[in-house]
Amino acid sequence: QILSTCIHASNSALAGMPMSAYVQMYGIGRPNSKVFNMTLILGIDPGSRIAGYGVIRAAANKLQYVASGCIRVDTSRDLAYRLKQINESVTKLIEAYGPQEFAIEQVFMGKNVDSALKLGQARGVAIVAAALQDIPVYEYAARSVKQAVTGKGSADKEQVQKMVQTLLKLPGCPQEDAADALAIAICHANSTQNLLAQAGARGQRRGRMKL
Repeated sequence: QILSTCIHASNSALAGMPMSAYVQMYGIGRPNSKVFNMTLILGIDPGSRIAGYGVIRAAANKLQYVASGCIRVDTSRDLAYRLKQINESVTKLIEAYGPQEFAIEQVFMGKNVDSALKLGQARGVAIVAAALQDIPVYEYAARSVKQAVTGKGSADKEQVQKMVQTLLKLPGCPQEDAADALAIAICHANSTQNLLAQAGARGQRRGRMKL
């Protein structure tokens, strides 16, 4: 079952995170990334106030839920401090779960330029956390993520939540930010499998041409 519990950083697997930040986690325990040769993927839905995260295992057409939740920063502090919290929190997630690949949503340039800039900065510090651990980073547009999960690029938040629940066989809908992060991880898993399938098909065609 999904464990929906707000765990203070000092009492969780993420001990050492800034005391003013806490993580709402679903699922507990460090997974074995080599189980059934499945790739462990960390998806991040960036935000300067709340950032969602989702961890899944993926292999072939199989997806397995590991954990998800959200990072909440101290909104009473300035942006620089919040960015520091995000970076340190993502670093602790990487240390706790040991992902092999890192997927994150691209910035959507809406009407509010200031919000887009802050989101871009939040993305940047999360990406740096992965890069410093030499984890490959993959970026996906929000529309591509929705298309991969629901089959419709214009899907709303509720549709994404329900499809994430269905695809990962969860007993309930994940929290909104967590669902978005899981959707990003699922999108990456699907994109990787599609590329492998295309590469295999090209190899088979070349093999037939040689005969």
